[in-house]
Amino acid sequence: MTAGLAAAIPHLKALHVAMLALWCAGLFALPVMLARHDPAVSRADYARIRQATHYGYTFVITPAAVLAIASGTLLIFLREVFVLWMFAKLFFVALLVAFHAWVGHTIVRVAETEGTHEPPEPHWPLAVLTVPVVAILALVLAKPDLGAIPLPGWMQEPRGVQLPFEVPRR
Repeated sequence: MTAGLAAAIPHLKALHVAMLALWCAGLFALPVMLARHDPAVSRADYARIRQATHYGYTFVITPAAVLAIASGTLLIFLREVFVLWMFAKLFFVALLVAFHAWVGHTIVRVAETEGTHEPPEPHWPLAVLTVPVVAILALVLAKPDLGAIPLPGWMQEPRGVQLPFEVPRR
């Protein structure tokens, strides 16, 4: 790795952490905001809440998610972190992406069914979201050795097929 790339890693980590914090905070806030989509509120209040959820999701939360994932992917390759805990972390990041998609779907559904929708209560979505967020934090902070987890043989042995890229050796 060149000295320029090595010097950029702390800045890239800072961007990754900042965007991840913004993304997760937004994912916690949006279900609460969606619960405020009540047909009983005045038309002006409904429009204001609807715009806040739409613009927050579109112009803040989604770009933060894209930047968090892009910077994290770049960090994986720059730091050559090809270890089991990282792959476990990526599984939980995929759950965050799925939750992100569900929130976007819910925002669209609520917007298209004005007056006839029932916005979801935020308790269950927030409890579900807590699982991947805490798991990601635990994996990143502890960096546990997950080698003791029993995996099937087909996941631990080479399949005799060449990968389309070079795998770094340590």
